[in-house]
Amino acid sequence: MRVFTATLATETNTFAPMPTGLASYKERGYFAAGQHPDELTFFAAPLWALRQRAPALGWQVVEGMVAMAQPSGTTTRVAYETLRDELLADLRAALPVDMVLLGLHGAMVADGYDDCEGDLLQRVRTLVGPGVVVGAELDPHHHLTEAKVRHADVLVAFKEYPHTDIVDRAHELIDLCAATVAKKIKPVAAVVDCRMIAMMHTTRQPARGFVDRIQALEGRDGILSISITHGFPWGDVPDMGTRVLVYADGDAAKAQALARQLADELIGLREQLQSPQKGIDESLDEALAFDGGPVVIADSADNPGGGAPGDSTFILRRIVERGITDAALGPLWDPIAVGLAFEAGVGATLPMRLGGKIGPLSGQPMDLMCTVKALQRDMLMSGLSGEKQPLGNCALIESGGIQIVLITVRSQAMGTDLFTQLGCDLASRKIVVVKSSQHFYASFSKVARQVVYASAPGVVTNDLKSLPYRKIKRPLWPL
Repeated sequence: MRVFTATLATETNTFAPMPTGLASYKERGYFAAGQHPDELTFFAAPLWALRQRAPALGWQVVEGMVAMAQPSGTTTRVAYETLRDELLADLRAALPVDMVLLGLHGAMVADGYDDCEGDLLQRVRTLVGPGVVVGAELDPHHHLTEAKVRHADVLVAFKEYPHTDIVDRAHELIDLCAATVAKKIKPVAAVVDCRMIAMMHTTRQPARGFVDRIQALEGRDGILSISITHGFPWGDVPDMGTRVLVYADGDAAKAQALARQLADELIGLREQLQSPQKGIDESLDEALAFDGGPVVIADSADNPGGGAPGDSTFILRRIVERGITDAALGPLWDPIAVGLAFEAGVGATLPMRLGGKIGPLSGQPMDLMCTVKALQRDMLMSGLSGEKQPLGNCALIESGGIQIVLITVRSQAMGTDLFTQLGCDLASRKIVVVKSSQHFYASFSKVARQVVYASAPGVVTNDLKSLPYRKIKRPLWPL
C-alpha cells in the first residue's frame, strides 16, 4: 500500500478583522514535504497515525506539505492558492498511490473560495482518478458541502468538543479507508441538513449522551461512521449549519434513514444544546459569590480559536473597575506589551498599555501600572491530545493583584501550564479568566471549582443575530 498524506487547515471567521496570509501559516505551523517534526501537531493527526501504523503494515507513506494557521479572518487568495498548489505538487510527485489521507479543518474560506476544502478535494480527485481512495479528517466546526462529500470516499469529524479525540479519529479514518482499498467495505454517504446551528459541548448533557450513542451505533448493522457537523456560525457561507453525515456499507437507504433519525433527534435537543451565557458583571458576581475558587470564566467572544484577536479588554476593565483582586487572565495577545516587559526585565514596575489594539470589538486599551513577574521566550502550552501549542515570547505581569499572561503568538487557552509555567498559582486565584470558548475545559476543569461562560462583546460573539450575514441560507435556527 502506498499512501500520501498532507495537511492544509485553518478555521475562517469571515467577520474577523485580520486577514490570514502566508505569514499566519508560517507562524502557526508550516512544514514542507517530508519536514514534519517527530511530534503530533493538531491537524496533522492522519500523518501522525500513519507514522505509528505503517511500519508494521508494510505501507509506504509519502508525507506532503503540512500547513496550519490560527483561526482568523479570510485567507488571502495568494496564500490559499500557493499552499494548495504546493500540496497538489507534492501529491503529483508521489503518484501512483493507493490512498490519500488529508488533515483538513473544513471551514477554511479564502478570497474567491467559499469552500476551500471542497476545491482542494476536487483537484485531488482529478489528479488521482476515481480508483484511489481519498479520505479526510475534519473539525466538527466545518461546513459540510456537497463538494466535500462527493470528492472524498470517507470524511471523519472529531466527535469531542473539546477536541480530545483527534488521534482516535485519525485511526478511524485510516481503518475505513484501508478497508475500502481492500474492497472489504463500500462506504455510501447520506447527509441531512438540520437547518440550525448547534455547538455541542460534549462535557455536558445532552451532547455527551448523544455522542456516546452515535459511537455505539458505529460498526454495527452496516453503519460504518457517523459524524456530526456542528457548523461554524462565524463563517458566512451558503452551507453553514448543523448537519448529520452517515456512512453505511453499500446501503444508501440505511444511511439516509439513520441520518434523518439522528437529525430529528438533534433538532429536538437544540434548545438544550445551547451553552449557558451570562453577562460580564453577572459572571463576575457568580464567581465572587461562589464559596472557594478558582472560578474559571470563559471569555468565548474573544477566543482566538474562533478567529478573534485575543486582545479584548472588556472583562479585564470590569475586574479593575470593581476592585477585584486575586484574579488571573490570559492569554492576552499583545506583542508590543511583551516587548516592553522583556526590555524592563523581571521585577521592574512600569506603566503599560494593554490590549485593545485591533478594532472596536477589542475594547479600549487598559493603562495600568504593572510589575513584571516572569518572562519566558518561545513558550509552549499543552494542547488537547499531547501536542504542544506555540505562544511565542510570554510575560506574566501583575497590577493591583491581577496577574495577566501576555503572549506574542496568538492562541486560545488550552493547558493550565499557560499560567503555571510562569509561576502563576491558579489555586491561589479567586477568578481565572481564559480566552477560549470550550477547549480550555479539558485542562482547566481539573483545577476549577466552578466554570462560568461569559457573554462579552467580541469577534466570536454568541449574539448571532447581530452578525451581518449575507450568504447563509435561511431559515436557520436560531436566526
